[in-house]
Amino acid sequence: MKIRAAVLHDMGASRPYHESKPLTIEEVDLAGPEAGEILVKIHAAGLCHSDLSVMDGNRPRQMPMVLGHEAAGEVVELGPGVTDLVVGDHIVFSFVPICGHCMPCMTARPALCENGMAANNSGVLLGGGTRLTNKENAKVHHHMGVSGFAEYTVVSRQSVVRVVKDLPFDIAALFGCAVMTGVGAVINTARLSMGESVLITGMGGVGFAALLGALAGGASKVIVADVNKEKLAKALELGAHEAIDTSEPNALEKTRDLTNGGVDIGLEFAGVVAALEFTYNATARGGKTVTAGLPHPSKKMEFAPVKLVAEERTLQGSYLGSCIPARDIPAYIALYQSGRLPVDKLMTHKLVLDQVNEGFERLAKGEAIRQIITF
Repeated sequence: MKIRAAVLHDMGASRPYHESKPLTIEEVDLAGPEAGEILVKIHAAGLCHSDLSVMDGNRPRQMPMVLGHEAAGEVVELGPGVTDLVVGDHIVFSFVPICGHCMPCMTARPALCENGMAANNSGVLLGGGTRLTNKENAKVHHHMGVSGFAEYTVVSRQSVVRVVKDLPFDIAALFGCAVMTGVGAVINTARLSMGESVLITGMGGVGFAALLGALAGGASKVIVADVNKEKLAKALELGAHEAIDTSEPNALEKTRDLTNGGVDIGLEFAGVVAALEFTYNATARGGKTVTAGLPHPSKKMEFAPVKLVAEERTLQGSYLGSCIPARDIPAYIALYQSGRLPVDKLMTHKLVLDQVNEGFERLAKGEAIRQIITF
């Protein structure tokens, strides 16, 4: 079938993106689902920094590629062997397809699925190969097994989680990355205990989701840190107890003073080494520092191992929020529907597909939290 999709041909386009237009809206051919796959009509897709990192070259991927990994849609066709879904089911995508039989999957760490990661790095589906071709009949790669910036997509059954039908698609899409990554980093990776203090550095969509997750999880004090004053003000509106402008010379000392020597849990989502260093240094003795930021692979962080040992600190990465998507996405949706996780407040803009480059320029300038393309 022929579909419209946002295709990235080359990384590293100059800004502003609404002028350079790194994503081109093209008609591409989408083959039907093969064994273990499904055809999904996309209804909503979010613009995320992980997409932006591919566009600017910080996360090199195979080109050309249909971007988009945070999305929600409706099942319209089942491939051979798919028996646990039906046409009409509503789904949220998970950007790591879960094979179920590698060692991480078998030890309840599906975010580290070896086969899923290999497929994502190669720009193919979990079962191998691509289902997209352009007008020259050349293959177009899949982003994170999803390629959500398109009218339709074919994905592995292991890339989706069925969700309740009374959840609007634009809100459902948020659970595929921002909520799963941010809330999961707080609850699953950092394992927040009631009464602990939390610092969140980097107030994008994931950072704001982490703020809501920390509040829902019983944090006694939540401090947010960023250089964007508008986002700091928004975080205070959403319940943060303190806001720190990290561009100020005394930002670290102020953060440590607010918590009598440092926070119990520091979380970094900016994807900048300086932000991770700030977060690590603001964490108390015996505390945990968790990062889900994705700076360029060439970037390095320096720290004194003696401090790590003598102060019994923990420095840990978090991918996919250390989630088990089939367990956590429905649980987080239930929290939203009960009013305890108001993620709808993270949406700042709604777009159509043709506005995708304008949306990414807005994201790069820090003028949005979560922008949703609706189809």
